[in-house]
Amino acid sequence: MASLLSKERVVAAASFNRWRVPVAAVAIHLCIGSVYAWSIYNPALIRVLGVVTPAAHDWSLVQTNRVFTIAIVFLGLSAALAGKWLEDVGPRKVGAVAALCWGGGYLVGGLGIEFHQLSLVYLGYGVIGGCGLGLGYVSPVSTLIRWFPDHRGMAAGMAIMGFGGGALIGTPLKRFLIRTFYSSPDYLGTVDQVNLVTEGGRRFAEVAGQMREVVIVGANDLGGMIVRGAQGVYVVGTGNVGVAQTFLTLGVVYFLVMLAAAFAFRVPPPGWKPVGWAPPDEAHRVKRMISTHNVHINEALKTRQFYQLWIVLCFNVTAGIGVLSVAQTMMSEIFGTTLPQIVDSGFAATYVIMISVFNMCGRFVWASTSDYIGRRATYWIFFALGIALYLSIPFIAQSVSMNPAVIWLVCFYAVTMLIFTMYGGGFATIPAYLADLFGTKFVGGIHGRLLTAWSVAGVLGPEAITRLRAGALDSAIHDLATRVDPTRFRQAFGASLDQLDALVAQKTVTIAKLMEIAPTGTVDPTPSLYNLTMYLMAGLLAIALIANALVRPVDSKHYLPDEPASEGR
Repeated sequence: MASLLSKERVVAAASFNRWRVPVAAVAIHLCIGSVYAWSIYNPALIRVLGVVTPAAHDWSLVQTNRVFTIAIVFLGLSAALAGKWLEDVGPRKVGAVAALCWGGGYLVGGLGIEFHQLSLVYLGYGVIGGCGLGLGYVSPVSTLIRWFPDHRGMAAGMAIMGFGGGALIGTPLKRFLIRTFYSSPDYLGTVDQVNLVTEGGRRFAEVAGQMREVVIVGANDLGGMIVRGAQGVYVVGTGNVGVAQTFLTLGVVYFLVMLAAAFAFRVPPPGWKPVGWAPPDEAHRVKRMISTHNVHINEALKTRQFYQLWIVLCFNVTAGIGVLSVAQTMMSEIFGTTLPQIVDSGFAATYVIMISVFNMCGRFVWASTSDYIGRRATYWIFFALGIALYLSIPFIAQSVSMNPAVIWLVCFYAVTMLIFTMYGGGFATIPAYLADLFGTKFVGGIHGRLLTAWSVAGVLGPEAITRLRAGALDSAIHDLATRVDPTRFRQAFGASLDQLDALVAQKTVTIAKLMEIAPTGTVDPTPSLYNLTMYLMAGLLAIALIANALVRPVDSKHYLPDEPASEGR
């Protein structure tokens, strides 16, 4: 096995067809790119005990979304460390270890869900799986750039297109598996048929002579159910949400596919270049800031260009990844209450699939476009247009609250899909940007170091969107509570308004349940929960725009002495 994974066994013969490499690259990226479908897990993970709706001891969205955050953090950290290791051992060994980590991380995470131990989920999917993400991400990118010196942007786009498209396959597969393993909890009847008791903010009912914790599904909760059921009272801990078994199944599948793809990797022999291809002339290189020299990994860290691109990548990713982490939940919250006849859990899941489609297409289209208009000009478009798009989302949310018309759903769909083409395009264009500035010899290692920006963005984006949402949610609930009739509140929740905080903490009181007893004409605040986040993201893109505008060619003092860039190496 050690011999099969060695760097020497990966060097291709002179007759090797370079178009075989993208197939292996895309296969690995499709597997690890399923991380972008993380939001599909959230509705199940916050209902592991309650199944039909969150129970008091179920994990919160902030807690479950942190699994995604940890995975992205370790993606960047492992990629930074693996970049240099990749240059030493070759892409096959790195890809094989990535398969072990990503598949194994799923298995450990599945056990954590089964035993309701969040720390195991953090360790498995977050830490171990995150390392698999980083290793699997860097191994194909630098390899393809060396095989396609004539189309660097397109090469990076081909590899990273798979990562963006991972959710395209992952979303329906995960949803199918969750529904396959799902089983409904015990149903006790409608609310008026069951004698309910409220203690410490939790609801209880007598079942077979024992007091058991229960959850209540109201009319406004039906759209959020994983499998549509009846309104009424359900016993906590008696069903199966299906997500643990889904993790265990996917862990095995991803490991086998990624391992097979890793063994298909090859690198070009020294001095190789495409038949009939010649490097671009001097005028073209100067115009597009394409260097003919190499910069060592460690020397690249001493240049301002590295940190300018770090800011560019970090803030572009922050703006998009926060929305990605809660995509299904956000769609359901903004439109599920205003247009429930259209936006149900199935529609929201389809939205995640479409994000993957546009993310994937954006990676290939924008990266290929950058071969013609230049990398810096491409990022100008990303940031200038992105600012306007993010600022439009709060307007759309406010409009749909006041006037629940389908046109606002169409506008939201169009705006976010365009955002995700540029989000994916930013990832796919950055390796070519690095190769232009620092040469191709150490681009894998430099790219790995730059991906620490992804780690930071993986914390900033999801944490910002979930915490700002949590603050907006708490404020909205307390505002709604002041508008409802105290008598109706006691009838609905079995407790008085002065116990509101305890009821909210135990998930007994929600916006959906308050809206059922709110005065006629009360505007549902749910669609506006993400407004502050969108303003923040637009501000971050403005900073990235400035950083990109300041990028200039690397000073010659950082070049390796007397060694021009070898385009095919």
